[in-house]
Amino acid sequence: MSEVMPGTARPAGGITPIAPSASGPAGVVGGVAAVAAAAVIASSAAAANSNNPNGSAAAASQAEPDMKGWLLKWTNYLKGYQKRWFVLSKGVLSYYRAEHGAGAYAGGRSAGGKLSIRRRRKGPRPENQAEMAHTCRGTISLHGALIHTVDSCTFVISNGGTQTFHIKAANEVERQSWVTALELAKAKAIRAMESDEEEEDTAANTIPSEELNLVVRELTVRLENLKTCYDLITKHGTALQRALSELETGDDLANKTKIVSERATLFRISSNAMINACSDYLQTAQTQGHKWSKMLQHERDQKLHLEEMVEQLARQHSHLEQAANRHRPNAATSASDDEDNEFYDAQEEGGSVASQEESSFILNIPVTTHHNHRRNSNDATGSSSEGEEGNSETQQVLVVAEDLGNMDVTDRISVNSSQALTPTLSNQSKVARKRRTRVPEKPNYPLNLWSIIKNCIGKDLSKIPMPVNFNEPLSMLQRLTEDFEYSEILDRAAQTKDTCEQLAYVTAFTVSSYSTTSNRTGKPFNPLLGETYECDRTDDLGWRCINEQVSHHPPMAAQYCEGRGWRCWQEFSMTSKFRGKYIQIVPLGYTHVEFLATGNKYTWRKVTTTVHNIIVGKLWVDNHGDMEIFGENNAKGVKCHLKYLPYSYFTRDTQRRVKGVVMDSANQVKWVINGTWDSKIEIAPVTSTSGSTENPVYKTGNYKTAWTRRVPPPDSDKYYNFTLLACQLNEPEPNVAPTDTRLRPDQRLMEDGKWNESNQEKLRLEESQRARRRQREAEAEQAATEGRPYPPYEPIWFGKEKEEGTDNLVHVYKGSYWDMKAKQDWSKSPNIF
Repeated sequence: MSEVMPGTARPAGGITPIAPSASGPAGVVGGVAAVAAAAVIASSAAAANSNNPNGSAAAASQAEPDMKGWLLKWTNYLKGYQKRWFVLSKGVLSYYRAEHGAGAYAGGRSAGGKLSIRRRRKGPRPENQAEMAHTCRGTISLHGALIHTVDSCTFVISNGGTQTFHIKAANEVERQSWVTALELAKAKAIRAMESDEEEEDTAANTIPSEELNLVVRELTVRLENLKTCYDLITKHGTALQRALSELETGDDLANKTKIVSERATLFRISSNAMINACSDYLQTAQTQGHKWSKMLQHERDQKLHLEEMVEQLARQHSHLEQAANRHRPNAATSASDDEDNEFYDAQEEGGSVASQEESSFILNIPVTTHHNHRRNSNDATGSSSEGEEGNSETQQVLVVAEDLGNMDVTDRISVNSSQALTPTLSNQSKVARKRRTRVPEKPNYPLNLWSIIKNCIGKDLSKIPMPVNFNEPLSMLQRLTEDFEYSEILDRAAQTKDTCEQLAYVTAFTVSSYSTTSNRTGKPFNPLLGETYECDRTDDLGWRCINEQVSHHPPMAAQYCEGRGWRCWQEFSMTSKFRGKYIQIVPLGYTHVEFLATGNKYTWRKVTTTVHNIIVGKLWVDNHGDMEIFGENNAKGVKCHLKYLPYSYFTRDTQRRVKGVVMDSANQVKWVINGTWDSKIEIAPVTSTSGSTENPVYKTGNYKTAWTRRVPPPDSDKYYNFTLLACQLNEPEPNVAPTDTRLRPDQRLMEDGKWNESNQEKLRLEESQRARRRQREAEAEQAATEGRPYPPYEPIWFGKEKEEGTDNLVHVYKGSYWDMKAKQDWSKSPNIF
């Protein structure tokens, strides 16, 4: 067996030192020469390593991707599917534009046995990392992506709404190969992401990863040198002892003395090499240890200094906001007059916006050129990164209200009395059950929010475990159910014959779902995969709904609700990022409502919600952005453009204001929407039109109230600022599914005020969910290794169906939940709690 001296585990040029023979002078001489040669090789290799420390890193960077090949990608309606070069590597799918000829498809396996797609003619695919970075046209991260097949050749990759790739392969085998590879890459990306989050510590955050890897590699090499020297010393020491033993017996004393001398020389050389290797290792460890200790301490000091600066800036910002609010032009309605100086309250609750000045406004309406509001590939979801978007032009319209002074007293009374659309049951044969009116009061457990989330800047908060101290005792499934607190607006819309007026009431309903966000700053519980929530209020409110968490990566919930003459459903997902002073929540997915009598259907997506004053000051919430509500089926062509104005300290406009217009199929404004999302919404018909085609002026009739927020109980701040409906959502109820949120132990413990026990139970449930997911991933990898398909997770009460007019798959209610509840057949429900 050959021996290698330190630094020469794999000598350059394939040179391997000759092992010394155990017998004969020639072997001893050869062994001495080998040791000397090894010492030279060791110094040469060490010099080579010091001159090229990035050699191994460079080689690693050239590693083959998981999969690569030519596929067709949908671009837009004009160009259709275009050929693109796709590369799957490290949990990210990238694609590159084909600049030259197309070439024929051919299937094959790349190095490592992975299936890829190649071209028979040489194509313009990227040849190196620099070219790939320069020519990349788009990427999508797989750790939170949804992957599904459309037909034998087409599959879709979506990350929940912001990006969608529609891709077509040459044949079914090719498509299945890509889908399998993508699913495996997604599982690995999720596992790597969670592993990184669990093992992340301060040192890892402060030391550059590449430098750290180099140091670890260097220390590893030197440690291997020490082991080699130890083996040599052991071997030559044993040989020396054997030679000394033989010296005491037998003749030929001179020859044996020479052998002992040579053995002793080998032992001395090996010992010197061991001493040198130990010295090198110690010097490297001491040098790097001192260096990294200094860097680590510096980074810690910098981090503490940065935290102090951020808190100081946040306080200064808060003071400036308050000062600016006190000097706003419309300070008469400013919250600085409030005794608690809550600067974000710009308007008293219930304040009317129907003054002559505030009822007149200017609105910019986007001019849509797509025939369908929703994406087939590249519009609303922003999936195209090739600059192939639709028209983004806007049209400016002016809305002028009639003088409300012309209304007589009877008109005023009728308008005001229409605020409360009290539910009236035509058939009250079923007696409504008595429900609770409040939940246990929130205990006082002080906790510094900044101390926990300061390390979460830029991360998605839905994937970060938080203690229940920041939660409210409701899950996201129950928060979605709160959208129907003002379902009487939909009841009113179902009775309306005019389509545009009906859409105006639907718009008021969409705004009403934000009414509780103004003072609800608690975070709802993240539902477990397979968790459900039912709410049957047909006996008093006239509706019932069922919700289910249908996906974990990305988090996604499906909901279906049916009421008096209408049904509503949605697929809800979101992204949330912590930006330092505020948290921004961007909803994904669409909500639909359909009226059974007319077949009119309307679709919309919710706007962005921002939670301010995370570091210092009182938390407050703002909703802002543009919302488009589109008519479908019998209401096709009718649409509403609604604008949520962002909160501003330097505007004369009413804070939290919402304004919009309803247009018919000829793009003529028929109704006007005006109000605030935390108080009331008023609607008015357009009576006349003037001005130019580019800048029309619409004059409205009298406003009538479509929605008014019900005043919360005076002591609701003691129990999470819950409304009456919110207090009843988590009330225990018999005969619900075993996966129902009401049975979730950590949420129930929190509601009962046992927060420490709740935190422990929350950790147990999350770890149990991770274990189930790891098991599914292991089974999927095993199936892929064996070449057989592995069925993805399937929800119990919702199934995937192709969305009408698009290639996207959405979760649709199967219609069996209430029948199974009547039979008490929960055999399909998993044990998740």
